[in-house]
Amino acid sequence: MMTKKHNKKLISPQILKQAIIGSFIKLNPRYMMKNPVMFVVEVGCFITLLLSFFPGLFGDAATDDQQIYNMIVCAVLFVTVLFANFAESVAEGRGKAQAANLKRTQKDTIAHLLGEDGKMREIHSGELKKGDLVMVSAGEIIPGDGEVIEGIASVDESAITGESAPVVRESGGDFSSVTGGTMVISDWLKIRITSDPGNSFLERMIALVEGASRKKTPNEIALNTLLVSLTIIFLIVIVTLYPIGQYSGVQLYVSTLIALAVCLIPTTIGGLLSAIGIAGMDRVTRFNVIAMSGKAVEACGDVDTMILDKTGTITYGNRLAADFIPVEGADRKELIHHAALTCFHDDTPEGKSTLELARRMGDSSNEIPGTRFIEFTAQTRMSGVDLPDGTKIRKGASDAIEKFVTELGGKLPNDLREAVERVSSLGGTPLTVCENNRVLGVIYLKDTVKEGMAERFERLHAIGIKTIMCTGDNPLTAATIAKEAGVDGFIAECKPEDKIEVIKKEQAEGKVVAMTGDGTNDAPALAQANVGLAMNSGTTAAKEAANMVDLDSDPTKILEVVEIGKQLLITRGSLTTFSIANDIAKYFAIIPAMFMQAIPELNVLNIMNLATPNTAILSALIFNALIIPCLIPLAMKGVQYRPMSSGKLLLRNMMIFGVGGIITPFIGIKLIDMLLYPLLGSLGM
Repeated sequence: MMTKKHNKKLISPQILKQAIIGSFIKLNPRYMMKNPVMFVVEVGCFITLLLSFFPGLFGDAATDDQQIYNMIVCAVLFVTVLFANFAESVAEGRGKAQAANLKRTQKDTIAHLLGEDGKMREIHSGELKKGDLVMVSAGEIIPGDGEVIEGIASVDESAITGESAPVVRESGGDFSSVTGGTMVISDWLKIRITSDPGNSFLERMIALVEGASRKKTPNEIALNTLLVSLTIIFLIVIVTLYPIGQYSGVQLYVSTLIALAVCLIPTTIGGLLSAIGIAGMDRVTRFNVIAMSGKAVEACGDVDTMILDKTGTITYGNRLAADFIPVEGADRKELIHHAALTCFHDDTPEGKSTLELARRMGDSSNEIPGTRFIEFTAQTRMSGVDLPDGTKIRKGASDAIEKFVTELGGKLPNDLREAVERVSSLGGTPLTVCENNRVLGVIYLKDTVKEGMAERFERLHAIGIKTIMCTGDNPLTAATIAKEAGVDGFIAECKPEDKIEVIKKEQAEGKVVAMTGDGTNDAPALAQANVGLAMNSGTTAAKEAANMVDLDSDPTKILEVVEIGKQLLITRGSLTTFSIANDIAKYFAIIPAMFMQAIPELNVLNIMNLATPNTAILSALIFNALIIPCLIPLAMKGVQYRPMSSGKLLLRNMMIFGVGGIITPFIGIKLIDMLLYPLLGSLGM
């Protein structure tokens, strides 16, 4: 779930001020040409402005009434363009506000650069280059993105992630990556800088949220092309109406034809399209994910298959004690008591959970004075205690305990092998417990599936996303975890090349694939996937291969990121449906108003019973302008996402935004007409 830090106020006073200023700045025709639909509206505004001062310019009637009418049309068109610019400016303003917060994190810190001679000198962080080695001690800011090559330290990443708890960074492994702007709070690190000036993750994130690096996505380009095509078609229709009107004996004024064109072309979605795209990117960055492009966010909405690691993503990764299974000749309480004795100094998750489970099952034994703790080693593969009376109690891998008992002259219980296999078949890890040469039973260690994972996979299944779990476990254990979590498939004893193979196989079937990873061995698969989400705590290779980076390093976040992508596409589709459905009501408002004086039979189409042709046209035009700011909150927050099949989703959107898009204008235009009629009547119109 999104935390509170992601739920920001829609429009602050500062954003509102910047958006109003931006609305006027964007009136520049060179900028407006990037949005062809709204550019047509601006051109129409300019033409009606000329007609306001020179009403007979195009052969129209040069009366005072017509001049006032032209002025009103011009004013409404101007407001329409301003509202469209305002929608985009609000979206950009939220991004710039977030960028300002990130820029405050950026500091030109002093870096301790290590030279080839081993000597250290101080330089500004902005002078660092890729490959430089720096030393960072406790209390110092990490001067740039890099990889730890020596040392181990606690790092405060709250400036980037918002999380107050420090994280451990060390050389080697998958937790060696550090981000510029974070602070070392203990010990020291030797870091190799991995980015050149201006190309750090923080700087890329600032460019992203400011919109400086945003490019239109393929779906956005396709929709924009559709809107331009519809605009051209309606402009051709409007041009042909003029001779039709003359033939029918109807005087069609240029301002009326412009009003009709603006109402018929998809101005609503044309004014909101850019804002929807920017807001989608904004939701991702507020969720502490850096997307390398808008295409990556959009691809999330098209994901068909999701590849997930088991450990740390689906399960906690810690094997926790779940049960005690006594074997032949041993009592359950005796097994629990001896298992607890081996765990008083065992600080591993397995040891702590075993002692905790023993306490829950009623064991109250305490450590016996003089007991010697035997630590686990890779050679013995067991741990335990030697009691003062010489009793040896051990717990460990089944074959290691069997060897220990046999060497002491003991006999193995007949049902030991059955108990061990039963635990393995349940997807658990068996730990065998013995007292001297007598086997007492087995501890069932279980890799626990995270709470709520089954429900989340069920949500993904409901929208048709296939989930595949990758794990190094044996097939029996993998099958058990997969069944408990509710994933659709699994790859047991998985190697890095297996991930690439399954991604390529899914892509060959035309599917869009997403996966998470943090290690160098994940980099090839992250690069191959359509959506690759790398952990910020992971290696540089993984982050460079992926097209998204999670600053919180939460492997399960891929589930939410996919839902954000879905929400972006659903919002765009819903508002497009609403915009096109709006036009139906406008036809019934304007077409009868234009022709019913010459063709009285068309009055039957005036189902809204609008007062006069002028009020009908202006009511439709004003509604067309007002609907844009009314939809800004929906464009910014996104249409509420609910997991369901594509068919149900289409039906729901058609019922809400299709039917709603038809009904709303009928009500809105009629109300505006009722308000306009007395006002225009007082002006003699």
